[in-house]
Amino acid sequence: MFVMDRGLFFVIGDFLGTFGSAAAASRAVEAGRKPRRSDLKKLGIDPTAFDRIGRF
Repeated sequence: MFVMDRGLFFVIGDFLGTFGSAAAASRAVEAGRKPRRSDLKKLGIDPTAFDRIGRF
């Protein structure tokens, strides 16, 4: 029912957007940079909490 309510293309687009945010955040962390707030929010990560994470 969820797909029928929102439309198949919306669901696919939302999935690709989430995947893109995950890839962008991953690249930023690997390069030693802070990910964009919008990417973290899309992934359900609180940007303020992410700032408190230290290096291992």
